[in-house]
Amino acid sequence: MARMGAFGVVVVVMVAMCVSPILGTFVVEENSLTVSTPDSLKGTYQSAIGNFGVPQYGGTLSGFVMYPTVNAKACEKFPDNYFRSSSGARPNFALVERGDCYFANKVWNAQQAGAAAVLVMDNKKEELITMDSPDDDPVASQYLQNISIPSALISKDFGDKLKAALASKELVTMKLDWRESLPHPDERVEYEFWTNSNDECGPKCDAQVEFVRNFKGVAQILERGGYTQFTPHYITWYCPQAFIESKQCKAQCINNGRYCAPDPEQDFTKGYDGKQVVTENLRQLCVFKVTNNSSPRQPWKWWDFVTDFQIRCPMKENKYGPECAEEVIKSLSIDVDAVRKCMGNPDADVDNPVLKFEQDAQVGQGTRGDVTILPTLIVNQRQYRGKLDKTAVLKAICSGYQESTDPPVCLSDTMETNECLDNNGGCWKSGSITACQDTFRGRVCQCPLVNGVQFEGDGYTHCEANGPGRCKVQNGGCWEETRDGAHYSACQDQHPNGCHCPVGFEGNASAVTGGCVDINECTARTKCQCPECKCTNTWGSYDCQCSGGLLYFAEHDTCINRKSAESKMGWTVSLIVLSGLAVLGLGGYVVYKYRLRSYMDSEIRAIMAQYMPLDSQNDSVQNHNDDV
Repeated sequence: MARMGAFGVVVVVMVAMCVSPILGTFVVEENSLTVSTPDSLKGTYQSAIGNFGVPQYGGTLSGFVMYPTVNAKACEKFPDNYFRSSSGARPNFALVERGDCYFANKVWNAQQAGAAAVLVMDNKKEELITMDSPDDDPVASQYLQNISIPSALISKDFGDKLKAALASKELVTMKLDWRESLPHPDERVEYEFWTNSNDECGPKCDAQVEFVRNFKGVAQILERGGYTQFTPHYITWYCPQAFIESKQCKAQCINNGRYCAPDPEQDFTKGYDGKQVVTENLRQLCVFKVTNNSSPRQPWKWWDFVTDFQIRCPMKENKYGPECAEEVIKSLSIDVDAVRKCMGNPDADVDNPVLKFEQDAQVGQGTRGDVTILPTLIVNQRQYRGKLDKTAVLKAICSGYQESTDPPVCLSDTMETNECLDNNGGCWKSGSITACQDTFRGRVCQCPLVNGVQFEGDGYTHCEANGPGRCKVQNGGCWEETRDGAHYSACQDQHPNGCHCPVGFEGNASAVTGGCVDINECTARTKCQCPECKCTNTWGSYDCQCSGGLLYFAEHDTCINRKSAESKMGWTVSLIVLSGLAVLGLGGYVVYKYRLRSYMDSEIRAIMAQYMPLDSQNDSVQNHNDDV
């Protein structure tokens, strides 16, 4: 927290020790860099992402490494365009040394001189650390939000090797890679924003207020569309037992020292107290819980409440507090009573379940480190590094989606370059159908699904429609042609996979590599081969004529006498008619015999019943006697 007093520091230390029986750790978020030249340095190395500027989450950046011959620590301004690359050339990365000034100051000076990225080499052998922005430097606040390039800390050993290679006049080229800096397991991104309702803590608070206002629209679009699951959090400390009765704890804590926030002005005699801040933090948490658990769910209203509260209830105008906050809640049609019930009694000497959860959540779990910096953004359980800027944060969130599941907002012109526009991204394409799919991290070549029909193939050189209905989509990628009103296609429903030339054609049935060629049945001597036949080839078929008034009989590929043919046809028709009549007669006879037999059976049974009792009648009489 910026400008935290001595007591605040003690509280933070005590909380880090006591907030949970299992200690978490601060995790250094890293990106990789790959050196391609010289051969002596070729390989992949790790670097720590700076907590300011704009890391290119989801992307890569290639360039040349430059080491300044003067001002190696970059604490002074460089000559104009010192690191700027010439037109059309790769950008230059500034390699500078640690020490003598703030990390952010080094990066700002290098950016002003045209550097596309900055590598800060450590000045001692140690594990990588996170380069943070200064809290109390008034000069830094003037340029901090204007840093727009990425920066990273590298180890001293690696930095020395880079310096030695450059001193030997070797060309050092490398690629900075942030594609795996944030996990991207599925089609939804889960992210947390750790913040504070205090708006009087200097440049960082101003940056938080500005970010929430600018990011609200995008956040609500993502949440309403089900693309994200957002959760706000508020850092909360507690007062050590020995100081609970002190003036400081009473002014900064609620629930008998359990939940505390620093005094906004660091002056207990004026302005607002820390306990008012932690109470407002609790209220904002409860606004989220109430709207998230309402029916219908509306968790995105948290953004409306926070932005409206910042505008209508600022500390500078002495409007910060419960009265103004509840007016904002009512204006947004949020249940005020439900919010009050959620908050509980801040004066009670009991645990508050909402704030207790916040304290526990501050401790890192799994790949996520402790939350010790305000503000902190966590995307898919990894802490975001970089400045709070709408575009920068959205880039980070967009990099958390699985390939090809990016929401539309991540594929806008301002967010990324559509690689499919350049030579179709090197992917397969047929007409308007393409295997090139644009994603936030770049294009992927994947055979498409078009109108319910799945194309299959490698996505780069070949895709082919498969399954039912495939002929309706660009004819299944098969050959087809129309001539003189006759249409033939190599895509047929009886062949659900692949292309097959129709009868009368041969060749490659693919529309891409050639097509089907007409078979000349006359030359091939496969049809119309009788002595009296005269063969004429047609496109896709043939015409066979017989000489001497004979009639062509295609079934046997022969010519026969027309009268004979008619006679044969007559006999055939007669035979069919007679056969039908015979079948009908036989069927009628069978029905007649069955009905006659049934009639006779019933008559005989009736006559016999007059002279002798039947079994069923005996049973009836016996049963009747039994009842007597």
